[in-house]
This record gives sequence, structure tokens and C-alpha cells, in this order.
Amino acid sequence: MEIYVDFHIHSALSPCGDNDMTPNNIINMAKLKGLDAIAITDHNSCENVAACVEVGIKNNIIVIPGMELQTKEDVHSLCLFKSVEDAMEFQNYVYSNLTYKLNKHDVFGQQLICDINDEIVGINERMLLLSSEISFDDAFYSVKELGGVFIPAHVDRDSYSVITSLGFIPDYLGIKCLEYNSEQKLRNLISSGIIKDNYKFIQSSDAHYLQDILESVFSIEVSEYSVKSILNYLNN
Repeated sequence: MEIYVDFHIHSALSPCGDNDMTPNNIINMAKLKGLDAIAITDHNSCENVAACVEVGIKNNIIVIPGMELQTKEDVHSLCLFKSVEDAMEFQNYVYSNLTYKLNKHDVFGQQLICDINDEIVGINERMLLLSSEISFDDAFYSVKELGGVFIPAHVDRDSYSVITSLGFIPDYLGIKCLEYNSEQKLRNLISSGIIKDNYKFIQSSDAHYLQDILESVFSIEVSEYSVKSILNYLNN
């Protein structure tokens, strides 16, 4: 079956995310835009994942628990998991490898934790816009160990991408999937030989504002409408 997706969406937990990026607002906007499945991928944290997953269930939209990890080398990577529990276990691992600094919310923005009714139930005081002490390789293996999918994010960008930071994609890891924002930029990278064309490519929005969530322009084929089937698609 064909489903329309956007696997890179930030909530109000990300300091650079708009405060309107609450669980119900995100899910309702995804519905309006004709999406069938999304992923919540805040910077170095998963604290709004559970609420978004629950709201998604009520609205028949799959919400994949995720995170946008910033590795030691400044590579942004999507880490997608089959359950909230796995995502939170990964968050604990990341927090233990993330220097604790207080967030300057007046400079970087607030980091809001929301419930299923979009009520603010907490504020994450630790600065999330930092590089973790987790290497790119270790991040890949840690996500894999939890049965998740590791996807280098926005490989077509000039900052925080695996190409910009490492200069190459390590073949020995067996990475299956890459994320891009601009199809033209991706084509240029492939035609120039910087990126091989044997990966599975997904287009995502990296939305920090409701209006930036993808329209129904990118779809994947899955065997069934489930998180498991989606992760299997991304990992094969």
C-alpha cells in the first residue's frame, strides 16, 4: 500500500521549534496535508514523543517515535524506533553523553514538554542544541541494537550533514537510507559521485513550523499500515 509520509518533524520541545508545534497541532496539520505517517524528531530528546504517538493513534495517523541526534562530529541523524520505550531508552543513552548546560530560552527558544491536550506540563531546562559525545559510528550501532533505523539527515545541506562533516558516507556501516530536502541538490550530489545511488532516499520537511510540514508529495510502499512495516521498508 502507498502511504504519504514526513519523517522529520520537530515539536515545541526543540528550542528552534515554534511553540505552536504541539501534539494536536502537528497531527491535525499532518491530516490536513494528507499524510498517513510522520515521525517526531526533536533535537537530542524524545520527551514529546509519547504524547504525539497517543494523539496520532486517536486520529489514525502513525507517529514513529524518533529523535534528531547530533553526533560528536556534528552530523544530524534521524533515529527512528518501533516503540516509545525504545526511544526513551535511547534518550537516556544520549542524555548520559550530552554535556549538561542550561538552555538560554531567551536566546535559543523555549523547550516545551506537552501532554495529549497540548497543555505545557514541563520545560526541559538542559540545552538540546549541542553535539553529543556519541560518534557517528556508535550512534548507528546503538540505534541498530534497539531495533531502530538510523538515517543521516538532510544529506544535501551545507551544514550538519554527513557529507559536510565527514566528507563521505561510511560504507562499512551498511546504512540503508538517506534523507534529503531538495531533490535537485540530491541529484547534483549523485551525478557528481559524492553520493552513490544505491541508497533508499526519503524526502522530509525538517519542519519547525506547522506550515512547513510536507504536503502529500512523498510516498512509500509498505506491506501494511504499521510502524513495523515502515521501519522494515526503511531498513531494507
